[in-house]
Amino acid sequence: MAAKRVSDEPAFILHQYDWSESSLILEVFTRHRGRVALAAKGVKRPTSNFRPVLLPLQPIKVSYTLGAEGNAEIHSLKGAEWMGGHVMPQGDALWSGMYLNELLMRLLARDDPYAALFDIYAGVVRVLAGQHGGTTEAIEPVLRAFELVLLRELGHLPQLSEESATLGAVNSVARYALVAEGGLRQAATHERAALTGNQWRAIELALQTSQPFPKTLHCLAEPEVAQALKPQLRHLLQYHCGSNMLRTRQLMMDLQSL
Repeated sequence: MAAKRVSDEPAFILHQYDWSESSLILEVFTRHRGRVALAAKGVKRPTSNFRPVLLPLQPIKVSYTLGAEGNAEIHSLKGAEWMGGHVMPQGDALWSGMYLNELLMRLLARDDPYAALFDIYAGVVRVLAGQHGGTTEAIEPVLRAFELVLLRELGHLPQLSEESATLGAVNSVARYALVAEGGLRQAATHERAALTGNQWRAIELALQTSQPFPKTLHCLAEPEVAQALKPQLRHLLQYHCGSNMLRTRQLMMDLQSL
């Protein structure tokens, strides 16, 4: 019986690791099939046509045959084609893209499709590729907006227009903090990482629209909003990733310290 084939599937490479002296296992985010693992046989050979194509943060199309019953999670790469459209992100934008890739690796289950999230991710990668000489401050709102959309898409983000404990509507001018195990709660006086009820409500409304990423990004136009969100989302993401520190975040911190 012939193996089932998937053809011309839009995709991005999230991660790769050695499989043999000449082959790699690729973790790939596809539009219609979610995160899949592909065995790229012979791709490390100098003569392989795949070598210049299988790069992170580049839009590609892949074709592959589904894995045999004994190893159903690993599929066999049969073709890959660069779709073009932008250059590789550089500098801080490159590190930011690798950070997003690690988030998707940690949070997305294999073979669980997220077409809308794929399209948003592709748009974010295009934005990062256009950040020639862009500062970290310019990239931060983009990252925070994607984190919010990702958490909501995966069901890890509570309603932001109500207190999680009481389910009562947030007060417009009161300050609230988002915590991993408690949801949205009133912030203590000394807590700096908090937003007003109006700000949380605006983000919630943006996430519910048909274009959640640009709408949410608009809510983060004021630098202090993205800055206040950063530690709150960091703790929430680490909680759901089940790790103390993402590798890309640690590397970025080490480089900044140098």
